[in-house]
Parts: sequence; structure tokens; C-alpha cells
Amino acid sequence: MPAPSRLAPITLSISCLLAASPTSAATTTLPELSVTADSERDKDSPRVREVSTATRTATAVRAVPQAVDTVKTSQVLDYGSNTLGKALEGIPNVSSGADTRFDSVRIRGFEAGNDFYLDGVRDDSQYIRDLHSIERVDVLKGPAAVLYGRGGQGGIVNRISKAPEAGRRSTLEARAGSEDLRSLYADLSADPSDTVSLRLNMGNQDNNSFRDGVDGSRQLFAPSVSWQVTPALNWLVQYEYSRFNRTPDRGIPGVDGRPANVSRSTTYGDTQRDFIDDRAQSLRSRLNYELNDAWQLRHTLSLFKLDSEFDNTYPTAYNPSNGTVTRQRWQQDLNTRNLFNTLEAEGTFDTLGLGHTLLLGLEFGSQRRDPTLYTAAAANAGGRPVPPVDLYDPDRSRQHNGRMVMSSNNHTVVQSRGLYLQDQLRLNDQWQLLAGVRFDEFDVQTTNKVRSLSEKQSSRTTSPRIGVVYTPWQDHSFYASWSKTFSPVGGGLIGITPGAPGNSNETAPELTRQKEVGVKSDWFDQRLTTTLAVYELELYNRRTRDPLDPEVTLLSGLQRSRGIELTAMGNVVGNWYVRGGVGLQDATIVKDSNGQQGNRINDVAKRNASLFVTWKPELGWYAETGLTLVGQRYADNQNTTVLPGYGRWDALAGYRTQEWDVRAALSNIADRTYYSSATSAAQIQVGDPRSLVVTGTYSF
Repeated sequence: MPAPSRLAPITLSISCLLAASPTSAATTTLPELSVTADSERDKDSPRVREVSTATRTATAVRAVPQAVDTVKTSQVLDYGSNTLGKALEGIPNVSSGADTRFDSVRIRGFEAGNDFYLDGVRDDSQYIRDLHSIERVDVLKGPAAVLYGRGGQGGIVNRISKAPEAGRRSTLEARAGSEDLRSLYADLSADPSDTVSLRLNMGNQDNNSFRDGVDGSRQLFAPSVSWQVTPALNWLVQYEYSRFNRTPDRGIPGVDGRPANVSRSTTYGDTQRDFIDDRAQSLRSRLNYELNDAWQLRHTLSLFKLDSEFDNTYPTAYNPSNGTVTRQRWQQDLNTRNLFNTLEAEGTFDTLGLGHTLLLGLEFGSQRRDPTLYTAAAANAGGRPVPPVDLYDPDRSRQHNGRMVMSSNNHTVVQSRGLYLQDQLRLNDQWQLLAGVRFDEFDVQTTNKVRSLSEKQSSRTTSPRIGVVYTPWQDHSFYASWSKTFSPVGGGLIGITPGAPGNSNETAPELTRQKEVGVKSDWFDQRLTTTLAVYELELYNRRTRDPLDPEVTLLSGLQRSRGIELTAMGNVVGNWYVRGGVGLQDATIVKDSNGQQGNRINDVAKRNASLFVTWKPELGWYAETGLTLVGQRYADNQNTTVLPGYGRWDALAGYRTQEWDVRAALSNIADRTYYSSATSAAQIQVGDPRSLVVTGTYSF
């Protein structure tokens, strides 16, 4: 049994308190800077004036000493895409590493596949998330352990859900497009009384693919209720059920250091039998209690459950001796359950003429992960190999019908506790200081049911952050920050391998630190916002194997990313809007004991950029066009296979009235072949060809 936490006695008292989302906190503003926008004008603007992701308090973007990028999901859904990878495409120094199994992303060169959050609550299970219940996605760049705990080396991705709003109109939306895309979604709102607001997001999507034999279907049901119990007490309850059943597609292999020169529709799996079926449920209770005009309590209780099954035959390598692609077959039955309980107190007060916004938080997490894996039995165990297929003309009817054997059957339990303190201090009209610290306890225990082995690892660490904002002029703020984060053993995919080499040595958490400076500016009467950031991010005790003894794990590696980013979002003049940015970065393995020293990090381009220009009057015709540019990347950390850089041109046009909005979007207008991501040199994802999507929305 795990030893009781020093913080455990507080758990019951935490569970009895209820509070609301961090977004309901009091707004922190810079002097003379208005963050109250005209809601109608900002509805069409791509920018967001204040965020809670960076500080867990509603803070003006200009007052955050760290880069934060925001994407409104409507910008992605209009083009027919419903994935996080597409939503984050084009954000400076952010790249997608996803395939059809689960969401994955790299931020500033560091893997962030387990650094996903929903309304500030950890959501690190392996599945594909639905965007139809999401208002926007925030990307906080750089270490985030001071508020969110483990992980977050390069940053975090926080989805902001669609919550009930009093007086909000309802919408029905139908969509049809290339590859038999068809969907119907509803976003319904109602106000049964002056104190209760309801909202329901629901729908269904079906589609085929330009990839041979690949298709998918999705369902969503997400009701929520906001109840103003008393003038000081608000209760928000949200439930979401999403299902995504699809054909897995692990892409194409690399040949001679480049993606194979095959038709972009060519697949190598067993599309007649392969499937992935994700069924995700979440239930969240948030309550906000205002003690007085200056202080409030917030409590969040979140329960998440994922049931995922797959049967997947996929490419493992290209065999040049006979021109075939070797394959492997795996089956998995995965169940995860996450329970998080957070209590926060936030208040504003003055001492000696200094203004404070103080945040004190306690977080308790309990996570379980139960994956059971089966693989094709080896020939010497009475099995037969998975049949290879021809590189150029794969016969996907060549199924593996041999014996499957259990590869692993693990049960992992994680208990985590966190205590954090943050002060946003206003020194005077020009200077603001942000300082925070968090203490974490992290215990992971995995039982291997096949070998009857069990092992536990524990980590304790402190994560600090400090930042300063200087505003010499009303529309321009200069900032600098330093922060640190930690990644404990077993904190990534939730679990360790009992009895594995290296488990008895060098098991301290990996540590990451970042230095960042920048300037945030408002232009054109505060309608357009730009952020210029320069940073150095280092994972300075990266785990690596001892080359003289592979059973020994060392913390002697160093991974570094240095870069510069410029983003711009907002209204330029009249009905013209822009969104976009450019990122330059050098993400490399600086020290390594296994021959990768000096290599670039896989799936990370040295340059990427995007620019979208929109003309959108309040009513009538509107249009948008944009470019997304991504530089050359490597498919693997060994740097054996190069993914060429690419540019993609997209556009849409539409017409709207008070009730109707009809639009048509054309993606990849030039129909260029490109490669969007890779999980290895043998599994390279092919980007979508030219596609047309037509959407009609009715509001009432």
C-alpha cells in the first residue's frame, strides 16, 4: 500500500467545497489598459484579450510574462477539420506529431503529448479529442509545472469548453464535403429561469478518406448547466460523451532517406479488419463562491474515463532487398480513469501601496491505467509472421490470421498531490511582478500481471516561476521570465515497467528550465495585438542509457531549444482581420550517450509560419485566405529520414444574415503533396489533398 501523503488529511475538507472555473476569477489589468471589449466586434476577431491558462486567474494577455497563443475552434471547423493537430497548425514553433491513434504535439521542440488540459484540468489520456464542444484552444509556451504540476516541458495545451451563457442563441449546423464528409451538429441554449442557464452540444460526423480503405465516424453529447445558487455562489456542471470509431492509418515508410515515392492514397494496414474505437466520458463540477468583493473560493471536481480498443496492422520498415514493407500487428484494450480535485483561493489586496492578486491552490489526483496488449506470436512460439506487402502495390487482403499472444497486462495507479502559491504584484503604474512556487508529490505503482511483478517510484520536487512586466508606454509591455518544470519517472504515459533495467538507478525527475524575454504590443487603437518572444529552453538532465552498460540509466543528457516567435492577431482596419505568426527555432540533442548528440529533434522544423487575412462585415458576404508554411523536418531522432518543407494555401467565402450563415472552404488549393507529421521513419503521415467543405448554420 502506498504511504499516506502528508497532505492527505486535507482531502476530505477539499471535497466538501465547491467552486467555479478559473475563468470566473477577478480580472487583473494593467493600468490604463482596457480589457473590456465590444462583444460584437470581438466575435469576429481572432484574438482573445484575457486568458486564465497562464496564471489560473483571468488576466489580460499583456500582463502575462510568457507567450500564450490562442486559436478559436471555429477557424478550424470551417475548413472541415475536427482535430487538435489541425487546430494548432501554423502556430509559431508548434508542430503536430499525431497519427490516427491519439493527439500529440511538440511545443518549442519538446514533446507535449501528455500535456493536454480541459478547462485547466489534466487530460492526459491517449485518444483523439473532439473540438465541437470547445470554444477555443490556448497554448501556453514554456514550463508550466508551477501551476499544473508534472510535464509541460515545452508548454501545455488547454481546451476551453463551451459553457452556458444567459441569453445566448442556439445554432444548428450541417456540413458536407470531399471524401463523403457529412455532419450535423447542434449547439442549443435555454434559460429556464433567471438563475439557470442550459447548453447542449451534440452531433454526428461520418467521413471517408483520400487514403485507401480509411474511414471514420464520430458522435458527441455534451450537456451543461450553470446555476446561480445565490448572488455569491455559482455552480457549473458539465458532462461530455464522445466516441470516435475509425480505421487506423499509420502512414507510409521512408525510403532512401525520404518519404516513399508512392501514391498518397497508398495504405499498408489491414483496412478490412483494423479499427480504433475510443469512448471518452468526462464529468466536471465547478463552483465559485465569492466571500466578498476581494476574495473567492473555487473548487473543481473532475472525473474522466476512457475505454479504447484497437486492432492495428502497420508498417515497420522498408526492405530494399525485395521491395516490400514489413508489418506488425497489435491489439489493445485500454481503460483509464482520472479523478482530480482542486481547491483554490484567490484574493486582491494592497500592502504598503502595492497591489496583490494572490492565488493559493491544492490539487489531489488519482489516476488508473489498465492496458492489455497482444501481438502476433513469433514463429518459434508457434506463430507466423505478419505478411509483408509490396511498396508500390500493397495487397491489403494479405491478412495475418496467426496466433496472437499477450504482450503485457499492466495495472498502474498514480497518486499526486500539489500545493501552489502565486502572487501577481503591481509595483506601480509601469511595473508588475509575477512570482509563484509549487510543491509536488508524485507516486506511481505498476503491477505486471503477466510476470506477477510490482514496482513503485516516488518523486518530490519544487517548481518555481518568476516574471516581470514593464509598461513604459500604454500600448507596449516588455517582459522577462524564468521558470522550471519536472517530468518524473512514470509521469508521461502513466506507468513504469516493473523489473526493467535502470529502475534502480538515476530515477530522479528530468528537469527543464526556460529563460524568455519579449514585448507585447497593441496597435490601431488596441484592435491588433502582437507578441515578440525570444527564449532558451533546456532539458538539462535528460535520461539516457550508459553506452558501457545498457542496464544503467544516466541523467547526463541535454536537449536544448532556442528560438524567436512573432504573432499578430486582431482587427487591422474596418472589416479586415489578420491572424498568424512566424517561428524560428533550433531544437537539438546537445549531449547524449547513444550516438544522437548533435541531432535535431524529430518532427520539429527550424521555421514555420502562417498568415490568414479575413474580410468580414457584420452581415452579407465575407471571405478569407491564408498560407501555412512548414520547413524541413526529420521523421526520427536518428535523423535518417527527411520530411520536405511545404506550403499550403487555403481559402473560404460565405454569406450571412441574422439567422443564416452559409460558407464554402477550399483547403490545399494548389493540391500539393506534403507530409504533416511522423511518429518514426516507417510511419509518415500524408497531408490532405485539395478538399471542399460546405457548411450551413441556422441561428435562432
